[in-house]
Amino acid sequence: MAAYTPMILQYLQIKADYQDAFLFFRLGDFYEMFFDDALNASRELEITLTSRDGGGTEKIPMCGVPYHSAAGYIDQLIAKGYKVAICEQTEDPKAAKGVVRREVVQLITPGTMMEGRGLNEKENNFIATVTEFEGGCYGFGTTDLSTGESRMTLVKSPEELLNELSIAGAREVVLSSSMPEILTKKMRERSVLAFSCEDDLSTREGDAPLLSDLKDERLRITAARLLNYLHRTQKRSLDHLQPVAVYEIQQYMKIDYYSKRNLELTETIRSTSKKGSLLWLLDETKTAMGARLLKQWINRPLISTKEIGRRQEIVELFITSYFERHDLREQLREVYDLERLAGRVAFGNVNARDLVQLKKSLLQVPAISRTLLTLNNEEAKMLAERLDPCEELSTLLEQAVVENPPISLKEGNIIRDGYDSELDKFRDASRNGKAWMAALERQEREKTGIKSLKIGYNRIFGYYIEVTRANLHLLEEGRYERKQTLSNAERFITPELKEKEELILQAEEKIVEVEYGIFVSIRERVKEYIPRLQSLAKAVSELDVLLGFAELSEQRRYMRPEFSAERKLVLMDGRHPVVEKVMDAQEYVPNDCFMDSDRELLLITGPNMSGKSTYMRQIALTAIMAQIGCFVPATQAVLPVFDQVFTRIGAADDLVSGQSTFMVEMLEANNAIANATENSLILFDEIGRGTSTYDGMALAQAIIEYIHDRIGAKTLFSTHYHELTTLDEELSHLKNVHVSAVEQNGKVVFLHKIKDGAADKSYGIHVAQLADLPADLISRAAEILAALEMSENVSSTGSEVAKPKMSGPEVTESKLAEPQIQRPEIQETTEAAEVQLSFFDDEKPIVKKETFGKQEKRVLGKLDQLDILDMTPLQAMNMLYELQRTLRK
Repeated sequence: MAAYTPMILQYLQIKADYQDAFLFFRLGDFYEMFFDDALNASRELEITLTSRDGGGTEKIPMCGVPYHSAAGYIDQLIAKGYKVAICEQTEDPKAAKGVVRREVVQLITPGTMMEGRGLNEKENNFIATVTEFEGGCYGFGTTDLSTGESRMTLVKSPEELLNELSIAGAREVVLSSSMPEILTKKMRERSVLAFSCEDDLSTREGDAPLLSDLKDERLRITAARLLNYLHRTQKRSLDHLQPVAVYEIQQYMKIDYYSKRNLELTETIRSTSKKGSLLWLLDETKTAMGARLLKQWINRPLISTKEIGRRQEIVELFITSYFERHDLREQLREVYDLERLAGRVAFGNVNARDLVQLKKSLLQVPAISRTLLTLNNEEAKMLAERLDPCEELSTLLEQAVVENPPISLKEGNIIRDGYDSELDKFRDASRNGKAWMAALERQEREKTGIKSLKIGYNRIFGYYIEVTRANLHLLEEGRYERKQTLSNAERFITPELKEKEELILQAEEKIVEVEYGIFVSIRERVKEYIPRLQSLAKAVSELDVLLGFAELSEQRRYMRPEFSAERKLVLMDGRHPVVEKVMDAQEYVPNDCFMDSDRELLLITGPNMSGKSTYMRQIALTAIMAQIGCFVPATQAVLPVFDQVFTRIGAADDLVSGQSTFMVEMLEANNAIANATENSLILFDEIGRGTSTYDGMALAQAIIEYIHDRIGAKTLFSTHYHELTTLDEELSHLKNVHVSAVEQNGKVVFLHKIKDGAADKSYGIHVAQLADLPADLISRAAEILAALEMSENVSSTGSEVAKPKMSGPEVTESKLAEPQIQRPEIQETTEAAEVQLSFFDDEKPIVKKETFGKQEKRVLGKLDQLDILDMTPLQAMNMLYELQRTLRK
């Protein structure tokens, strides 16, 4: 290292403490990067890679970005999961001896962004922390540095930990340096972008108030880890951090990661976008604070009927108060993001426009309170009392800051005239300097009697009084100081002119300096109001969300749900809220759902695409909407309070973890079975379809029986295994329902209506036809299906059945799709049954293969062409007789 120049040595010394970050090293008007940082940054940012002489034998790789446009480049790196250490000059170059002193003034990471395009105004930007304790317990916590809110809890297993991490959506996690690699790997699979280490678990004296509510030492240790990391990396005031709140997972409805994804609560599965999710539907908020709170509510529905009822009361009040609701929502439009404004004030990166936004927001608060009080309601009155207008602060900002200040704090024109006398003096000099000089010139002419006397300005000599040589004798001795001699005149300066010259020439510089000092002092005064501003923000955001619920409920004809202590579920004309909105003008077919102690488990059958999954999802979404306090899409709704929701819907593999579709299906099923209680809601869609027919059907039946006999949770179980519909004869709390469809002109028509009883068939080939598969393929599938169904009917008597001929090489029965059979445990113990159940044996049964003859094909062709719906019963019987005679020949 000794061969490098002093500046490169300084860079390397600083970089040694920030090995996992890009070091933005300030050199003049650029942030420069060297060595590996330069190579990597040039690739990631697509900027030019150069080199420079660093004192060694080889040139050093180098690249840089202008400091005034660095924010965009930093955003790009943070979005990719990198960290950026900002290294600035910390001493005046004029006073420096040798290399100018430089220090890292801030470490920007995915979890600590305070501004920039990477910070979504409607999303929290949580940084999480995890601490492992003995007994398999973990301390888990999150902080949103931009708003100052922090929460901590204890979780009992890695699965719970990962679920909490998913709910928070944290992009960065702070861990101990000894955290097991297997856990960090699983966290990365949950979209964590960056990991940071912090082993200092001591409590700073200044952080004690933040930890006052943490009685459990494990929570204090967890919080200390995160706070120490934030102090070490941000290197500035964090006065906006709020006391750490403690929560327990059991306080809310638990929705695991897979269920949240399957139900598309906050983003869609296909595009991972907000549009099409429940959040998209419910977001009628007017403020960024309200939008963030709404997402938190969706992720954590309540289980307290008292708190749910309080929210419902306010929503109902706003629904019945149209004009007041309209006024409140219009007033909220003028309220800016108070939470993040308070954070920027504490962080020291607030500008004058931010303070104007703060003032405008505070000026709306009295009007909002007055509107709430006109409702003459106790809940509305309590909301109004929480709206602190901070009148002293709004008055200060009104008096001090101009209405349209520049963004930069170094341009001046921030502070109002009349607020500070010293600033007014400099402004007067800057604005009125020429007028003052003209007045002084008149005054000097009158005093001396020299009509040719004039006052001028020279860049080198500054301001001067010029008098011709002929008039020098008229000047008062001792008052005029010679400044410059010309061929026919002399230039002088007086004490008054000298004072005014200094004032005028330095006015612009002084204005900026004095204004900045005033701004800093105002910012420090605003800091004193941060706790009050944060309390106000909480009240405003809650009001915003509840107003949005009321607006949505009235627009879409939602009904206030009731809650049943007897675990009864009654939905009349229920709709899927998101699908209904997406369909817009198209008519959505509503459906009822009834479940009580005799109907704990609904077995749903019906065609593909008929709406089974939609029906199941709408029940879960309705329950979630109800438990966050919103009204629900139904004409009548009675619901139990669910403690957990589990879903297994859709087919998806997990390539990252190396898990097949079927393994993911089984893992999700196991999660529900292992954790559900009788107060839970379970949605299982097509369990067992990822394996062979017999395996899948056996697993599906066993799962149904286990839930029915041991758990007792409200369960919706859809299936294409029609053999399972006989379970209602054995399981007293299971009922069959189906999604109805009719066949017209050889095509299936979905009615999307749920009815009691089992479906007769699945119409899979008809759905394939709707997908425009080739006609000859569809025809061949119909032939094979007819043969398989005939096989199933005849096999119950033990008779031998001809099998359809497959195109290509000869195929034995074992290579055909396995026919659907009755449940294995109630099969008659015939030789045929024993052969059917021997699929675990090494040797496959040899089955005689036969083909269709011309007569059979002719009969099948005629059957396919028949339009049964247009035939009379007599015509149908005659045709059936003719076809039977043809076959018997």
